[in-house]
Amino acid sequence: MIYIGNFLYVSNQQETAESERRHGDFALLVEADTSDEAIGLFRKRLSSYKEKGKFFEGACSIFFVKLMEFDRLPRSEAFMFNFKSYAGDPILPFIECAIPSTSSDGCKISEWRENVPEIEGRRENAFLTFPA
Repeated sequence: MIYIGNFLYVSNQQETAESERRHGDFALLVEADTSDEAIGLFRKRLSSYKEKGKFFEGACSIFFVKLMEFDRLPRSEAFMFNFKSYAGDPILPFIECAIPSTSSDGCKISEWRENVPEIEGRRENAFLTFPA
């Protein structure tokens, strides 16, 4: 199966200046036999990024917000996924649609509250947390 994991993150949370702190979103893609195996591979890769890279500097929390599973990918027509629409400044809520189609938009409202994402009013738990 092909698995796509969608994540939100906050990093450099130890910094006092807001301009020095970061937040964002990203996706990881892997082929695995089970969702548990895919999640383990996501966790391993994220730890590697933190250890060896500059993506997740300082105090950082990563939130695993969505897992998509595919047994195959379409060949006759491309499909859209991870569509996001932002209104105004980045601190405002945004609308996100995992796999919108003509029959269902699958959209959810996401926003940040105290540097923790809320999706459809539900506060997310950190998937991984790294100290500064």
